[in-house]
Amino acid sequence: EVQLVESGGGLVQPGGSLRLSCAASGFSFRTSTMYWVRQAPGKGLEWVSRINSNGLATAYADSVKGRFTISRDNAKNTVYLQMNSLKPEDTAVYYCSRGSWAQPEYNFRGQGTQVTVSS
Repeated sequence: EVQLVESGGGLVQPGGSLRLSCAASGFSFRTSTMYWVRQAPGKGLEWVSRINSNGLATAYADSVKGRFTISRDNAKNTVYLQMNSLKPEDTAVYYCSRGSWAQPEYNFRGQGTQVTVSS
């Protein structure tokens, strides 16, 4: 069974940090480009970051560049998102997904983890 399980979300004050994790199973994680995408209230899905299969190439949306860092541990089938200097506009449900380097498979994602940035 293909499964993606996100965790690590929560309520944090502006300027704070969180580290999200996504545990993957049921597919070839080690050969997959992995994504973090998010959906803010009332908005569509937005890709946040991606990492290639060996972890040597990453990319970020302009809105998070310099604040978020994606990484992966292929031995643990897990992808991470370190989020620093969080802003209220980062409030969203965060999902991990897989895809090509060109785009994520938006329909292939877990249940998500809620991140709320508020004072």
